[in-house]
Amino acid sequence: MTTLKAKLQDDLNAAIKERDELRSSTLRLTLAAITKEEVAGKTKRELSDDEVQKVIAKEAKKRREAADAFAQGGRAESAEREKAEGVILDAYLPKQLSDEELEQIVAAAVAEATGAGHEGPRAMGAVMKIVNPKVAGQAEGGRVAAVVKKLLAG
Repeated sequence: MTTLKAKLQDDLNAAIKERDELRSSTLRLTLAAITKEEVAGKTKRELSDDEVQKVIAKEAKKRREAADAFAQGGRAESAEREKAEGVILDAYLPKQLSDEELEQIVAAAVAEATGAGHEGPRAMGAVMKIVNPKVAGQAEGGRVAAVVKKLLAG
């Protein structure tokens, strides 16, 4: 079974052969971030696929934020490149939940939390505890929190 890191490495080699500059630089930076994470602790270790996925998600989020910043700064070309890099990275992540799917999961969690006696703004933590494991890797924390707040406000 190929690890996610090995797949990234294989895809990088293919991108280099195909002279795909965008793809190869994106994968190179991501592999560097993974290696950095592997040597971050006291002992060098191999990251699990889940941990590699977290690094990729973090990198993809950085690209989206940079794209927004470039777009607001009037640097459309840089924004497009960051967006394109984000799309490449998204291909290695679990499919993101649609807004409707996320709302359904959160609504069920809100019902569960209020059923357990948690109400109003204080229920936020309880609802997040229920929702987070269910949406892990499929929706960003900020997006989840926004939906939870919206549904708790009723």
